[in-house]
Amino acid sequence: MIKKLLKLTPFKIVLLITTLVIVTYLADPSFIKFMELKSFDLRFIYRGEVKPGNEVAIAVIDEKSLDELGKWPWPRNIQADLVNKLTQKGVRVIGFDAVFSEPDINPGLKKLSEVKKRLIEDKSVKPELIKLVEKAEGESNNDLIFADTLKKSGNTILGYFFHFSQEGLEHISKESLNASLENIRDSQYNAVRFASAEAQSVPLQGAYAAEASIKPLSEAAKGSGYFSFITDDDGAIRKAPLIVRYEDTLFPPLSIQMLKQYLDTEISFVIQDYGVDEVQLGDIAIPTDEYGSLLINYYGPQKMFPHYPITDIIHDRVPEDLLKDKIILVGPTALGIYDLRITPFQKNYPGVEIHATIIDNILHQNFIIRPEWMAAYDLAAIVLIGIILSLLLPRLKALYAGGVILIISLAHLGLTYYFFIDKGLWINIVYPLLETASVYVGITVYKYATEEKEKRFIKGAFSQYLAPAVINQLIDNPKMLELGGEEKVLTAFFSDIKGFSTFSEKLTPKELVNLLNLYLTEMTDVVLEYGGTVDKFVGDAIVAFFGAPVSYEDHAKRACYASLDIQKKSVELRERWKKEGHPEVYTRIGLNTGPMVVGNMGTTRKMNYTIMGDAVNLASRLEGANKPYGTYIMLGEPTYLVAKDSIEARELDSIRVMGKSEPVRVYELIARKGELDRAKTSVIESYNKGLSYYKERKWDDAISQFKMALMTDSNDGPSKTYINRCNEFKASPPPDNWNGVYVMKEK
Repeated sequence: MIKKLLKLTPFKIVLLITTLVIVTYLADPSFIKFMELKSFDLRFIYRGEVKPGNEVAIAVIDEKSLDELGKWPWPRNIQADLVNKLTQKGVRVIGFDAVFSEPDINPGLKKLSEVKKRLIEDKSVKPELIKLVEKAEGESNNDLIFADTLKKSGNTILGYFFHFSQEGLEHISKESLNASLENIRDSQYNAVRFASAEAQSVPLQGAYAAEASIKPLSEAAKGSGYFSFITDDDGAIRKAPLIVRYEDTLFPPLSIQMLKQYLDTEISFVIQDYGVDEVQLGDIAIPTDEYGSLLINYYGPQKMFPHYPITDIIHDRVPEDLLKDKIILVGPTALGIYDLRITPFQKNYPGVEIHATIIDNILHQNFIIRPEWMAAYDLAAIVLIGIILSLLLPRLKALYAGGVILIISLAHLGLTYYFFIDKGLWINIVYPLLETASVYVGITVYKYATEEKEKRFIKGAFSQYLAPAVINQLIDNPKMLELGGEEKVLTAFFSDIKGFSTFSEKLTPKELVNLLNLYLTEMTDVVLEYGGTVDKFVGDAIVAFFGAPVSYEDHAKRACYASLDIQKKSVELRERWKKEGHPEVYTRIGLNTGPMVVGNMGTTRKMNYTIMGDAVNLASRLEGANKPYGTYIMLGEPTYLVAKDSIEARELDSIRVMGKSEPVRVYELIARKGELDRAKTSVIESYNKGLSYYKERKWDDAISQFKMALMTDSNDGPSKTYINRCNEFKASPPPDNWNGVYVMKEK
């Protein structure tokens, strides 16, 4: 009977592989993600070049311009000449893919300043001469000349860049950072709507520092926008962040600032709890991901947009009709100052042309999109292919099966390329192909590899309720199946569903079994992931332990991390079940570390690898002790002392549990070390002060601190508990020999 149940079939192979592919898809490992990105690039190459609109052109700092105007960087009066010429020729918007973060270097200006100083000191010099020198000084100050030109043009956007990591920022002073921030602050987004308070903390692209143009230029320009990009792991640029958070302020890129000026409109963002939901530039809806990034629809290699050498523009060698009413980006293409970027078409693509591409994408709504529902489509395709293969492959010989795989693969490739080229949709290629190849190999191997089949079946059955390490030790050391145990220091784990009786009353027996099985599976997987051993299930309760049969020193830390991840799983299940109309599930956990007996207990015919001892019993009591404090993970002091360097926890109380005469100090496990947010940190600080006052019998001071904690987090259970307890002690003070121990009245 057992062999029949464990008998592997081709259908089970396909189901298993399909499940693994889905799990891998959800995990999104970097190697497969890399392959999908490369397939994304190939789609561009297969599609070929696309002609952009005629609104955008680029004024390039090329070799010809460097030969005629001198080496880069040029004096700012040349930039002023360029802006003047472009303005005269009717350019609508000018954008600099460059930053002017330092004053212009002009030795002649320095000499004039020195001459003026000496003339002022010489009392015999006439004021008229000093005024002449001052006039010459003003006419030689290229920064002021450039600033005056920018102000008169009224249509020039300056670029700046963000640092997206802290590397290399040691040399930048706080004053310099603050100055750059002030220079770009006026460019921040003003039309961002958050759907809730939680939405204000969604993860957006963040910056550590900004480097902007000097103040006179920043103030004179029409606006500013960042020209920074985020690269994928292979160094390529496929997305452009349209919103960056810096110092709690949201900033736009150069492309958006230029479009706002060109279209004379505003851009608005709607941010939901999960991320960016809607981006609107006037009448144009811009599709972004939840982080506010836009997929760039590249049109081909460089020079898809007109390139005009700056020297030709300054010397009137570019006809006015080629520039009139245009959006002009100014940026480098010369090899010596080349802003090299990697794109699907080229490895040496000029960065300024990426901005041009983004502007054209938005202006003509020529987008590549991967909408939120595409993940559901990908999963559906994986499942559908799995069903088709499970029906066909077991009935076919290897050669014919290979033909089916080839047909399905080509059909999927054709479909994905059609949607990309014709509809601008990015559909995943790699995972369905990975599934078809894996299923083919799996079925083929199944048909020829039967020698160790039964052993694999049995191992698979054991893996459903024992940690893999236990199974391997059982195989390597059959003596472990003998009765007996040994004393070891381990960490015991007890979990239970809060209000399980009420939970179960709302469900039919079938629903209860299905939901409970799903719950136990999810929670058990977490325990096994951290090397724990599941002892038993008692209804909705899970009994497990860490540190045996495979010994490791950090078993307390593993138990804590597993408990935190279980709470995350509980949140996911709550949200899922709430949508399905099922009761919400909350998990209480008790952890305790100490000496206990571990081993095979039972009879020679039926045994269980389990734990026993006072430390185990205390862990069980701590699970139930969460209730009066409104907490969900309670630690015994031994666990806290061993794991405290790896976790964030707070002292709850000294309690005497049922069945124990000695009090124990207990703690609430809150997070991994360093993962507390500001709000929770504030709650804990107020709570700890309140607890200190409570121990000193300063009831009113304690209540005040606990209320401060509740002002930040109105659901903080321990603070509520202590407020009630302080009020009770105010009405009926404890005896003089009171030592702060709280006696639990139930298990």
